[in-house]
Amino acid sequence: MRGISKRFGVFTALSDISLDIAKGEFLTLLGPSGSGKTTLLLILAGFEAPSDGRLLSDGADITEVPAETRSYGMVFQGYALFPHMSVEANIAFPLQVRRTDPAAIKRRVGEMIERVGLRGHEKKLPAKLSGGQQQRVALARALVFEPGVLLLDEPFSALDKNLREQMQAEVKRLHQETGTTFVFVTHDQSEALALSTRVAIFDHGRLQQIGRPDEVYEQPANRFVAEFLGEINLLPLQDLKVEGGVASGQFEDRRLTVRASGANGAGAILAIRPEHLGISAGAEAPRAGNAIRAALDDVVYQGGATRLKLKTPGGVPITLSLASQQAAPLLGSGGPFWINWPAEQGRLLPTT
Repeated sequence: MRGISKRFGVFTALSDISLDIAKGEFLTLLGPSGSGKTTLLLILAGFEAPSDGRLLSDGADITEVPAETRSYGMVFQGYALFPHMSVEANIAFPLQVRRTDPAAIKRRVGEMIERVGLRGHEKKLPAKLSGGQQQRVALARALVFEPGVLLLDEPFSALDKNLREQMQAEVKRLHQETGTTFVFVTHDQSEALALSTRVAIFDHGRLQQIGRPDEVYEQPANRFVAEFLGEINLLPLQDLKVEGGVASGQFEDRRLTVRASGANGAGAILAIRPEHLGISAGAEAPRAGNAIRAALDDVVYQGGATRLKLKTPGGVPITLSLASQQAAPLLGSGGPFWINWPAEQGRLLPTT
């Protein structure tokens, strides 16, 4: 994609998107509702034309190539199965449209039914299937003609939590087995991190960051990405100084350090994930790493884990999670508490 933009009247749905999708990868387009991810998928499929920019496939310009000629597989949010056709007829349809030899159709349909675990359901109509089974039919139909690219538009949104997790594992297995390029749209952060080889994060029609799941989670490019990808603690720093690749800044009555990562200016935000925080009780601050004082505000028991919500003397909220066995004796001490973490686990973000 090179400079892809899409406007609907005065509304700009996508603004100057450029990215490469590698053969065989699982790329997830992630973002809140209205961020432009589905519009981009429809442009990739050929169902929408970009207002500006070009779409290239192996170097050839396919911007104006119609959807049916691109031969990309597509799994829609609502499955879009033919209600009057059986499971095997739905799966066979793309091959029949391509005038594939009947013997080859029978063989390919049988292979796909086996692959998605629908043996014994071949003659059933979609109305007789569960939601997960219907989703499997949609996946099989999209993959049966061996497309070079499979596009998936929030395919699990109608499924309950347990079934959703089963289908996530199914899709990941199918990707590994087929080697097909998957482009997946979701607004579910955990889903994107669990399935993808890379994640592209969108907000208000702009690409905010693209990278491996661990990169975008641990090294967010800005505050939006940091906050969108799960819980994070944000500490405003003043009087920022950088020396030898290490930045230091004033937070309330403590001076904190973090990797510089391109820091400049008078202030920034130190971002730290809850799982990277430690907590101790006592009057004296821990000697190693960063440490800030905090008072306990709330305790949320979650079975094996306990979430602690605290506040600094200046009122900045801090969240961390501990194993419940560790939390009980700590909370029994009554404080005062110190929150601590190694400097390398923090991330410096711009204030805007």
